[in-house]
Amino acid sequence: MQEEESGGEQSEQQEGGSGDGSGGGDGSGGGETAANGEEVYQNNCASCHGQDLSGGAGPALDTVGGKYSKDEIKQIIADGFPDAGMPPGLVQGEDAEAVAQWLSEQQ
Repeated sequence: MQEEESGGEQSEQQEGGSGDGSGGGDGSGGGETAANGEEVYQNNCASCHGQDLSGGAGPALDTVGGKYSKDEIKQIIADGFPDAGMPPGLVQGEDAEAVAQWLSEQQ
């Protein structure tokens, strides 16, 4: 009987894990990261850098991946450009990682 109860709990945990977004497999996980990076960009960066990366109050980022690596972009996000009006740390943690990855692909 305990095995049945454990099995039920494991099924619930697996279903819960799938519902969190990354349980769809490795292939879809990569796509989700890219989509999340774009979503984070739209919600936090587009007001200055443009919804289509064409720039505005901030510089265009449509080819930023050709100039900077993911790690360099992540460092720029962390440090900001205070003299140009971009404060440090607007996006942090996994969101910064996702945005940096997505922007590094824009070439």
